[in-house]
Amino acid sequence: MLPLETRDLARQILASEASAGDSSHAAESAALRVYEKLRRRLCALAGVTGFRSLACRALTLAKAEAPGLEQVQVLADGSLQGFREAEPPGGKHPDGSGEAILITQLLGLLIVFLGKSMTLRLVQDAWPEADIENCSSGDGTRA
Repeated sequence: MLPLETRDLARQILASEASAGDSSHAAESAALRVYEKLRRRLCALAGVTGFRSLACRALTLAKAEAPGLEQVQVLADGSLQGFREAEPPGGKHPDGSGEAILITQLLGLLIVFLGKSMTLRLVQDAWPEADIENCSSGDGTRA
């Protein structure tokens, strides 16, 4: 189980992406747009192979919490296949959709491997309008 601050961070950027979505991206979920933004930035940072390894691990962890993601696969370029068919938002999982759980797991791994500061900087650069200042950490400070 990931810390509450990681789940809060995922909720913040998913909400930010959902509110920023325009009609040209209506067919894509906010979670897929978040994933793709992270993929582009992290492939530039860690390379396609590095990002793909991280994404595969995040997906494996997410599948344990959200079986609706079972048909989702990470392709060789790090993109996702079967993500649109995953469990719809507001699904049976008490903590949100499988899509949100995947984003949460990916952020959690980024925090582990890159550190909290670098992860938050990456998120802030990608979603400057997101209110990540209000994501609380486990020690009572702000993320």
